[in-house]
Parts: sequence; C-alpha cells; structure tokens
Amino acid sequence: MRLTVIGTGYVGLVHAACMADLGHTVLGVDRDADRIESLARGRAPFFEPGLRELLHRTLQSGRLQFTTSLAAAARFARTHFVCVGTPQRPGSNAADLRFVDAALDELAPALRDLGGWCLVVGKSTVPVGTAARLERRLHKVAPQAEIAWNPEFLREGFAVRDTLRPERLVAGVSSPRADATLREMYAPLLRAGTPFICTDPATAELVKLAANSFLATKISFINAMAELCDAMGADVMPLVEAVGRDPRIGSRCLQPGLGFGGSCLPKDIRGLVAHAEEQGLGESVAFLREVDEINTRQRRRTIALARQLAGGSFRRRHVAVLGAAFKPGIDDVRDSPALAVAAGIHHLGGRVRVHDPEAVDNARACFPDLEFALDVPKACEGADVVLHLTGWPEYRAIDPAGLSTVVRRQAILDARHTLDAARWRSAGWAFRAFGRPRLGW
Repeated sequence: MRLTVIGTGYVGLVHAACMADLGHTVLGVDRDADRIESLARGRAPFFEPGLRELLHRTLQSGRLQFTTSLAAAARFARTHFVCVGTPQRPGSNAADLRFVDAALDELAPALRDLGGWCLVVGKSTVPVGTAARLERRLHKVAPQAEIAWNPEFLREGFAVRDTLRPERLVAGVSSPRADATLREMYAPLLRAGTPFICTDPATAELVKLAANSFLATKISFINAMAELCDAMGADVMPLVEAVGRDPRIGSRCLQPGLGFGGSCLPKDIRGLVAHAEEQGLGESVAFLREVDEINTRQRRRTIALARQLAGGSFRRRHVAVLGAAFKPGIDDVRDSPALAVAAGIHHLGGRVRVHDPEAVDNARACFPDLEFALDVPKACEGADVVLHLTGWPEYRAIDPAGLSTVVRRQAILDARHTLDAARWRSAGWAFRAFGRPRLGW
C-alpha cells in the first residue's frame, strides 16, 4: 500500500520507517526543510536503538521518501497518518492541539481537489472527542474524507520493536471501509498474531490516555510504598516481589525509584484530568492529581536525600549526577527527573557535573548552567556525593573500588534501584536507595 506520515518526530519517523520496512511505500512529511533534508540522507534527529539502521535500509529500498509538501502527500496516497505533537498547552494542563488542527487544515484543500474517498488516521495523543471534531472540520472542505484514530503505544528506547512487534493494535473507525484499510495496512502484524481491537474513535482516543494513566498510577503507588518503607523500617524490594507475584497486580513496572518523566506520562495524565474537569467529571480522576504529586515529590525527596549524603548542605559541595535522559536507551531529556534534580541541586548552591552516554548535548542545550562530563570518572572527580539517576547498563558496570579513588567522599544514592548495594558497600561506600533503610549508611 501507499501511505503518508505527516510529522517526522518520534512517533511519525518511527512509524514511517517501520511501515516501509513492512513493505509499504511511504512518504514522510514535515514543514522543517532542514529536517527533511537530513532525513533524506539517513540522519535521524534523535537517538533510538535500531532506527538509524532501519532508516538507511528503507531509504535504500526506495520505499521511504520525504517531502515538505502536504499537497504532494495528498497526491501520493489515499491513507494519511497524522503524527504531529500534542504538547501541554502553555499556562494549562490541557493538550495543545494547534499542530493537529494545522495539519488537517493544510491537508484538507488538497484532498478536496483530488476528490474520491480517503482516510486520515490520527496517531497523536488527544482528548476524547478530537476525532469527531476534526471530522466535522474536515468535511466542511473535503466531505469525501474520513477520520479514524489509531493510537500509538511506543516506549522510547523500544519504539522500533514496539511498532514491528506490538502487544496490540487499536483502531477507532466509523466505517467498514476504514476498518478494512487499516487491517490491510497492518496485515503482516496481524498474520504474526498481533491482537487487533476495533472500536469507535472516542474509545480509541481514551485507550491511550487510560493506559498511560494506569502506568503512571502503578509507578507512583510503589514510590509511595517506598516512602512508607523508609519511615517504617521496611524493605521495598521484597515488598515488590511479594506484591508483584499476585497475578491480579503483576510485577511489571512495579519498580520504585525517581519516578517517570518524558513527553508522554506527565502531560497525558494532566491532560486527562483537565479534559475530565471540562466535562464536569473532575472527581472521577481526582486521584491522578495525587499520582502526579507523588511523582513530583520523588524529585524533592531525591534532593533531600542527596543533601543528607553530602553532609547536610550543598554549599561548597560537588555533586556527580549519573544520567540526564529521562530513561536509559535514548537521548530525550524532556521533563527528565534526573535533570530536574540536577538543576534543583545547582539552585541550592551545589556544583553539579552530569554524565550521560547519549544525552549530554541535549541536556547542555536545556541546562547550560550545569557542568557536563564525557566519562564517569571525570563526572565524579572530587565528588562529595554521587547520584545514580538514569538506569543505563553502563552504570551497573562501574567498579566501586576504582571510582572511590577519584571522589572526595564515598557516598552514593541509587535512585533507580539497579546497582548492586552489597558490592558498593563492600568497597567502602555509604549507599542509599529509596525504601531500603536496612541498607544503612
């Protein structure tokens, strides 16, 4: 099949490259001419495992092309995926739909001029009712066009795998023809056994928001339990194992730590609350406000624990921060808990030096007042406390005895629960982790 993908950000570029890899002929569209030129040369604008190789392969095959012209996209195919961003609206918790609206408004006249049935498929995360509103807006110009919604469930760091081997596909459609088109589009995945859940557009829109809200709730729940463990002398790790073995709950993502960040979970739970309140249903999702607050509190708790380990004050103290990306495997620093902690300590007078295997350039662009290092020993040189804030595998491989030769004080806070506490303590380090008071100092 032939299809276009409007927007070449995280979702759009991965979707375009993966659909081309499945055998479709794909035209990626973006207003940013520099980005399009770079993509045409095989250069991805962000780090995502496997994407660079996939981009090169599909470009060389001729199945993936790029353009800045939505008119060219309208002529290219009858199926158009809209993958533009829906960030949090400035000054509000609601989703900002300007980019979605702009894409539809620019595409609509080209669709009208071509005539004939076509399908516009939204993948952006939007408030419930957006598809219906967009279809009314589209029909004023191109009455033959139809809107469907096909939410994405990508995890950054696993985006290529999640697209080519998804746990499920959700399609919100209003006609058998739209249903058949999307089933044909995803036929290779359906043959491999991927569940295909066909529903109405409103339900499809809510699925993504509900999934992210539940995940955020699960993360904040176990962090709240870790806080109780700290206060009551219990150990959160055996608690996680015991609770997670309940099949009604499960252990996946029941991992205490610094909490969630990135471009999805924080804005999605806030957006759902804002939309529910607009509908007079704020009480139904009021718990999500506390989920958000628990997550934000983890950052404050990290700063407080770091200050204790540093001797009670950050003044004239050097703090080494291991991690800048909001999760390992990517270079995305949007709403990064690690950088929020680093910036908070800097504001309190600490001298902060940050290391990350992939995200240093992005972090420096956002926080130029922080110091950055290209290797771990340099980041930790003269440190009074080391903070492990992003769970990169490289940090698990650090030799604690070797690192002790460069720090001023052997104190580490493992805010991601991925380091071997016994190994660090045997090397003479004061080791602290959320919810594990039995580890001592």
